[in-house]
Amino acid sequence: MNAKTYPRVVPTPTKPKPARKPILSDWIARAELARELDVTPDTLARWAADGTGPPAVKIGRRVMYRRASVEKWLAELEGRNGNG
Repeated sequence: MNAKTYPRVVPTPTKPKPARKPILSDWIARAELARELDVTPDTLARWAADGTGPPAVKIGRRVMYRRASVEKWLAELEGRNGNG
């Protein structure tokens, strides 16, 4: 019997998928921001109602702040107060 030889099939290595960053990793909850700023969550809520606080987004029942927006807001406060 004549046996045919076939080329050996080597599986192509697949590249590992890059780890995905959690979608809310750049956001901070109101309670956490209040702790960092040493104010109450109610103060942040009042600032939001007055339009004087950092920009916020409501996601379901949670109010979230983008870290970069909070940093920008703080820098603007620093300039307005003349303390910077």
